[in-house]
Amino acid sequence: MRQLNIGLLAHVDAGKTTTVEHILFLSGKLKSPGSVDKGSTQTDFLAVERERGISITSASVTLEIDGVKLNIIDTPGHTDFTGEVERTLAVLDGAVLLVSAAEGIQSQTERFWEVLRKLHIPTIVFINKTDRIGCNPEAVFKTLQTAFGTGFIPVNYCQNPGETNVAVIENVMDEDSILELCEIDEGMAERFMKGETMSPDVLKYALASQTAKCKAFPLVYGAAAHGVGIQTLTNAIITYLPAAELVPKGELSGIVYKIEHTKSQGKTAHVRLYEGTLRIRDTIEIHRPGVGTFQDKITMIQKVFGSRREDIKQIFGNEVAVVGGMSNAKVGDMIGKAFEKNRVRISEPLFLVRIYGDDGKERELIQAVSELSDEDPLMDCLWDKDLRELTIRIMGKIQLEILEYLMMERYGLTVSFSAPSVIYKETPAQRGIGLERYTMPKPCWAVVKLQVDPLARGSGFSYESIIGESVLKHRYQNHVKTSVAEALNQGRLGWEVTDLKVTLIDGEDHKFHTHPMDFFLATPIAVMKALENAGSALLEPMVKLRLSADEAFTGKLIGDILGMRGEFDSPVISGGKVEIEAIVPAAASMDYPIKFSSLTSGRGTISSSFCNYKNCPPELGATAKRRGIDPFDRDKWILFKRGALG
Repeated sequence: MRQLNIGLLAHVDAGKTTTVEHILFLSGKLKSPGSVDKGSTQTDFLAVERERGISITSASVTLEIDGVKLNIIDTPGHTDFTGEVERTLAVLDGAVLLVSAAEGIQSQTERFWEVLRKLHIPTIVFINKTDRIGCNPEAVFKTLQTAFGTGFIPVNYCQNPGETNVAVIENVMDEDSILELCEIDEGMAERFMKGETMSPDVLKYALASQTAKCKAFPLVYGAAAHGVGIQTLTNAIITYLPAAELVPKGELSGIVYKIEHTKSQGKTAHVRLYEGTLRIRDTIEIHRPGVGTFQDKITMIQKVFGSRREDIKQIFGNEVAVVGGMSNAKVGDMIGKAFEKNRVRISEPLFLVRIYGDDGKERELIQAVSELSDEDPLMDCLWDKDLRELTIRIMGKIQLEILEYLMMERYGLTVSFSAPSVIYKETPAQRGIGLERYTMPKPCWAVVKLQVDPLARGSGFSYESIIGESVLKHRYQNHVKTSVAEALNQGRLGWEVTDLKVTLIDGEDHKFHTHPMDFFLATPIAVMKALENAGSALLEPMVKLRLSADEAFTGKLIGDILGMRGEFDSPVISGGKVEIEAIVPAAASMDYPIKFSSLTSGRGTISSSFCNYKNCPPELGATAKRRGIDPFDRDKWILFKRGALG
């Protein structure tokens, strides 16, 4: 049977979960579709999801339609939980991007589209909520073309938009759609120029071919709440997204894309196989990029349908399942052989908070937060044993509310949080050289000379060695490379160092005196010396705000943006409403949604998403308290690394 793993992505409240419910109902999996408002949906099965009416984790359902097994993954739309989406993208064969016909393209819509294109994931666009009063589906379609370019090809059209009796008519492709397809497909263009009659099957084949290449994007209109357009959408998924056969043979290959902890099953891993067969009681090799390999024994395999699980004995390549026994697994681990997997960062935790628990329950608190951080690696749980402080990184305040709930519901722990503080970053202000000669007290010998250079914003970190084996043995060069990446987690200002290139320009080992750990000790010292000589520039996170309110608030909104040190595009005024897009510092805008809601009496709309990091005036930013021993304190660092520090 052919397999297809698809994800539904959208800005919050665009109707993903409702769409999944109606697909399940249409397939016969449900007697009636569940309701988000009533808390009866299959994929929002956690109590907190049903209470709040939002998805906070990705959830899977499996169904069969027309000989194709669909594994549908419903992902969160709220910006605080986009880490879940990021992890899910690693296993998708295709995606459905939902856009509300009422709100149109929103901040998350833009970000998801950008990432889907970078990862070359075939995509269908579903313009949902065409029943909403005042919506204009055709205008949304035009906006998609303006914002994202060509290739959108409607496979149905909408009747009575903005009314409860909205309907859709399948038209396979009208003349405009055929012309659009001819712009993409040279073979179709030749047939069109010759005046050949193109049957519906020929058009479908051509559209499927170009969709698989990510050159065409079938577009479907509908209103999921009424089941309108769901049949067309389901047909489009089966027809245009590239399903694949099971691959039971070949060397075992797969990836862990989600970790869960439950009281009944303990730690489980959600995996997607690419080829080979995974069976209960198999002992498998797991490869962790940058770390190495280890083994685990499979004790359980289950297929998932929302909150329900079904035990099975094996899975094959191109299937997804929940696996038990992988007690050491982390998100991103590769099952079986190692392979290259392109990943794109969607989200960036912008805030740091301390967590406080009940007296006498420190150990339980650390264990609970560690498990939650295992499920969401972006949280980056950190316990400072000297200061007795437990900190995590978060996306926003909604995430804190959910964490507080989960700590009580899952672990029975009452917690509170400090006020969020912004996570800054730092970068070299100019070129800097760092030299460390670690040759005493013997036996030791490691000489490392590094050069750091600043890069353009958003470049991240790159590393290069320009010396050969005759200067420094390759195994020691690998130690240097690993140590550089670790050392950059804390720079001279205490923040992660980014947007820089580090070059190994010289080094030296000794035939008799060099110990295998010497370069792990010496390299961080060289890094800190180079950063000190280069000087550090502070970077602050920026967020994109999209504001919509009554035209009368235009002046006040502009004043607020300027007061937050923000920049904005020219306001767009239409129909008595003003829309403004702005880029503002995260530190200044943390509480602005509350202020905006009060200003507009709850009738305005605001959305925000991470934008980038940019230079911050030092007096407006903050340094971070260093965690652990600073390699720049050379003598203390050497004692620490040699285990001689009391």
